[in-house]
This record gives sequence, C-alpha cells and structure tokens, in this order.
Amino acid sequence: MTAPAGYTYDDPSLSPSPVTLADLDDLLASVLWSEADAAALRRAGEILVPQTEAILDVWYGFVGSNPHLVATFAGSDGTPDGDYLAAVRGRFGRWIEDLCRRDFDAGWLAYQDEIARRHHTSGKNRTDSVDSPSGHVPLRHLFALVVPITVTIRDFLASGATDEVELDAMYQAWFKAVTLSATLWARPYSPDLW
Repeated sequence: MTAPAGYTYDDPSLSPSPVTLADLDDLLASVLWSEADAAALRRAGEILVPQTEAILDVWYGFVGSNPHLVATFAGSDGTPDGDYLAAVRGRFGRWIEDLCRRDFDAGWLAYQDEIARRHHTSGKNRTDSVDSPSGHVPLRHLFALVVPITVTIRDFLASGATDEVELDAMYQAWFKAVTLSATLWARPYSPDLW
C-alpha cells in the first residue's frame, strides 16, 4: 500500500512526543482503557479498515455540509481546496487504520504529536503547502468532532459484529481511542497545562 502524501508515521526524522509513556498510561487510565478495549479495537479494525472510503464519505459529507468546519480546508481564495481535502483524506484514512492496529507506544505518540501540530498554528497548512486563510483548526471543533467521528462509526461496526456484546465492546473501545487522540491533539494549544 502506498502511503498518502505527507504521511510520516514511520519516518525516522519524526520528533518524539513530549508526552511521556507515563503520561500516556495516565491518559489511558482516565479513559478507562483496558486490555479488553485493546482487543476490541483490533477487532474493530478488521471491520472498519476495509470500509475506510465509505467512512470517509460520511465524515467528509458532514464536514462539507458545515461551513464553519470546511472553512479550515479553504485555499487562498476562501473556497475549499480540493487537493488539500484529498491529501488530508488519505491521511485520515490511515489514522483509522493506525488507531485500530498500532500499539499505543512512543512511535504512536510521536505521530499523534505530528497530527496535533498539523491542526495547530505551529504546523497547519505546511504539510500540503497550502496557502489557507485558516491558520488552525479551532480547539473547540477538535473536541466537538469526537461526537460525529464516534456516533457515525456504530453502523459500520454493526456490519461485521457477531452480536450486540461484541458491537458494544468495539464501539466503546473506538470512543475511548478517539477521545484519547483528540486529547493528545490538543497538547500544542495549551502546552503549559500538560
């Protein structure tokens, strides 16, 4: 599989995250993470990764129908930049796979920090060399988007779940992992509070 443009997960030059593994353990405890969640998230990946394009269609439909959200993808003329949207879409798809299949370790933390910078003024628009008037993704939207990225996933999980118990376990693990991601992506917005 060819990596999307700007996808640098395994790049050896990627800076380590200032979030330590001990910090990560504390965050995992805060979201009630368990080994059962890890297994459920892996199982969710078996169902979700093959449906990535359909999932992204739903999420992009939601973002595109909300002017305040799609504005972060505007080019210099103020209209949504199709190339920018496509590049981010490829990386967003890989995020689904990484979230479900990668270990939450130092490498994962480093890439979450890279994603965080790409939402923040310290790195927004640089990866794709976009001249966008939107210099960051507002933090309020970063947290609020946990809801649509979570609630829209249930039907996708249901398509491959063996029963309601498995579906609920996968759904809860997804919700916890998405919340963890958004929390890590918020770090550059208030590094002094970490």
